Amino acid sequence: MSFQAHLDSIHARTGKRPEDFRRLAASKGFLEGGALKPGVKATQVTAWLKAEYNLGRGQATTVLALLGGLSRLPRCPDGA
Repeated sequence: MSFQAHLDSIHARTGKRPEDFRRLAASKGFLEGGALKPGVKATQVTAWLKAEYNLGRGQATTVLALLGGLSRLPRCPDGA
């Protein structure tokens, strides 16, 4: 699934767009200067997304990648 397809499925599930998640993450204290704060663990962010927005692992990881400044998901070493 492409990065955009993940974003589309997240929007369909939550009604939230990328800019909404950036704003929400900042209000939760996960962001500083538009980037993830040093010391913020991926599990903290994905647990928040799963609990508050009922996102699956892949969707939560997509939002985490978005918050980290990525515009696409990294490929697995095995190419999957």
